[in-house]
Amino acid sequence: MEGSLDSRLIARQPQQERSRLRFEKMLDGARELLIEGGLNGFSIPALAERVGYSRASIYQFFPTPYALINELMRSELAELESLLEGEAEHLLGVPWQDTIAHIVTVAGDFHNAHPVGRMLILGGPVSDEGHLAQSLTIQHLGRLARDLLANRGFRLPEEPDVAVLAVDIGTTCMRLSFHKHGTVTPAYRDEAMRAMITYLLQYAPQS
Repeated sequence: MEGSLDSRLIARQPQQERSRLRFEKMLDGARELLIEGGLNGFSIPALAERVGYSRASIYQFFPTPYALINELMRSELAELESLLEGEAEHLLGVPWQDTIAHIVTVAGDFHNAHPVGRMLILGGPVSDEGHLAQSLTIQHLGRLARDLLANRGFRLPEEPDVAVLAVDIGTTCMRLSFHKHGTVTPAYRDEAMRAMITYLLQYAPQS
């Protein structure tokens, strides 16, 4: 993935523990700035002042502001993906409609509890690297949905990739809620459930 994109869009991962601590402090400072002022209030000079490091120290790991934003987005997406994969272990034997409803609820709660993740994931990627990271996560979550439903004898077409489309439909509902209300409201969360279930219903096995 990295070889196909501008290296200035990608964080340079630290190799030593001391560097890792500085790296994480920069990410924490960036989160604070984003929560306080959004993307428009974020800059490398502002971050340098916030964390007490020189701009050169920050550029050592993050060649551009996009590299830092992309690293935050990658981290938030990985946490969301890990959370949903963990939830899947507790859903065996649950009817598929209830499974979709639970996964959507967990995802909505995650976005509401993670203001930076909500901003970057639902607000939209700011670079090609961010777009690719988001696209890969939706594909991974689509595979998770496919596996969950396959365990219930519910096999989805792979072309078009119905599982990925279903995840994208639910994400779109939550994205609209973010743009209108700044959060994932119960009404839009429920609409995400309804939209995904309605879309998948045409592929459900006949009882």
